[in-house]
Amino acid sequence: MSGSILVVSGPSGSGKTSLAKKLLDIVPDSYFSISTTTRKQRENEENGIDYHFIGKDEFLSEIDEGGFLEWAEVHGNFYGTAFKPIEAALNEGKIVVLDIDVQGHKAIREKFPKLVTSVFITTKNMGVLKERLASRGTETSEILEQRVINAISEMRQISEYDYFFVNDDFNESLKALTAIAIASKFKQSLTDNESFIKHWKI
Repeated sequence: MSGSILVVSGPSGSGKTSLAKKLLDIVPDSYFSISTTTRKQRENEENGIDYHFIGKDEFLSEIDEGGFLEWAEVHGNFYGTAFKPIEAALNEGKIVVLDIDVQGHKAIREKFPKLVTSVFITTKNMGVLKERLASRGTETSEILEQRVINAISEMRQISEYDYFFVNDDFNESLKALTAIAIASKFKQSLTDNESFIKHWKI
């Protein structure tokens, strides 16, 4: 595998997904991994664009067959990252961008420790996060409150990430994420050092 993996995590409402998708327009040879989920499709979402929406039975079958690189149950719904398209993108030398939670980050880093560069994105405070979540108008007050509770828990995992920044200005945040994505291709861990030195001496 000659590519790299950029994991983007953060609380729901932090703007991480919008930033990750916009990154594709800027960074060449990047691939955004579309997650698979059992949750209900929202009005503004497209199947195969925002998520791959499938039934619970099909999802569980994919788990049994080893089709997911990582998966988790969140708010009663399942989310997973399909392995085959990521493997193909890595073999093509692409930067694979994964928009996944802290559990997913841990699982991916354990499987591909040398390939992973990770960044945690959040808001400047909890109040801003609540405002962004409420402005969506897509979830009940109970679910919104649960997302805030989850965000507090996720924030405790910041130290597990390579980079961290506050998304207060979208354009500035996009510049930061772009710089991290480009740098991820030049990690020393991606190089077969012994082989490089051998050929360098010729």
